[in-house]
Amino acid sequence: MTADDDYYSAQMAALGFVPPAQQIETPSRETLEAADRTSRFWSSRHDGELPLGSDAHRRETCRMFHETFNPYRPSVIDWPKLSPDMLKRITALPIWDIAVQTEGKARLRFATYAQTLDDPEMRGAILLNAWEENRHKEVLSKLVQAYGIPLAVEPPYQKPRDAEWSYLVTGFCECIDSFFAFGLFELAHRSGFFPAELVETFEPVVQEECRHILLFANWLAWRRANLPLWRRPFFELRIAAVWAVIAWERLVLARQMNKGDMATEQDSNFTMSSAQSVTAGDVGVLDLLKICLSENDRRFSGYDFRLARPTTVPALARLALFLAKPWSRAKSRKTADPSPSVPELRTEPQDR
Repeated sequence: MTADDDYYSAQMAALGFVPPAQQIETPSRETLEAADRTSRFWSSRHDGELPLGSDAHRRETCRMFHETFNPYRPSVIDWPKLSPDMLKRITALPIWDIAVQTEGKARLRFATYAQTLDDPEMRGAILLNAWEENRHKEVLSKLVQAYGIPLAVEPPYQKPRDAEWSYLVTGFCECIDSFFAFGLFELAHRSGFFPAELVETFEPVVQEECRHILLFANWLAWRRANLPLWRRPFFELRIAAVWAVIAWERLVLARQMNKGDMATEQDSNFTMSSAQSVTAGDVGVLDLLKICLSENDRRFSGYDFRLARPTTVPALARLALFLAKPWSRAKSRKTADPSPSVPELRTEPQDR
């Protein structure tokens, strides 16, 4: 355990957070399937509408997050054995340092923001979110340990000076990253480029990210609705500034990736690596966007429709597909050989 781990644990304890119960031994297949269903399907018992920002909306959002908790334990995950070729593919992915460090930052930022909240229900939900981010970090640490993947030394994680700003940056980054991660994960599942056992092992983590951004979207709606009128313009300006900062960071990261320099200090995603990392085929940007949209809809479809969903990234993806239609038609007419087909999209929630 590092000094940063000790600091995070001490902060969570000071806030009175009690870790939820987890599985002690390797669970049975039936237990895993039951936990998976619980984590991805949830309906509120509240009758009638759930006006965004209302007390009922806040209460049901927090209930959703707690009741869909998946009790998997990183230390009892049975990592599948990989062939030399598969191991090489996993090791070659340029994501592991950024992935571990992103989770290390997120857990501290969420815990710090939760400390500023007066509402005990929302504070408790965001503290659980921070704890789950730390669990993701543990999962990744166990994976790299199991497969002998070298990691750079983690930098010290700084407690944010502006808790709300850091929470907004991290929350919106997760909305972007998760949207693309859903598609890339499904692409890996379809292509068989990675063993099915490994893909299945990571499924709870991917669905957990869906829960995280669902919580963030509903916190954002609740926060907006409950701000005094005179504070709302400033809050919206902050959100616009957050998007500008994220866009700039992604441009910087893209340049560094093109130069072969993965800047792990960047607070941004590790899912924008090429889709070629998870499939042996040639997948175009538009095909990838279609998969991302389909998977985004599928993963959110199991939760009560009255809860808010992240909308910005899916809307931009749909806009890109709409604007690309004329270009796609012209390209298809000029191309003698059709582009590699993408397997049929799933449109209904399914248990893995």
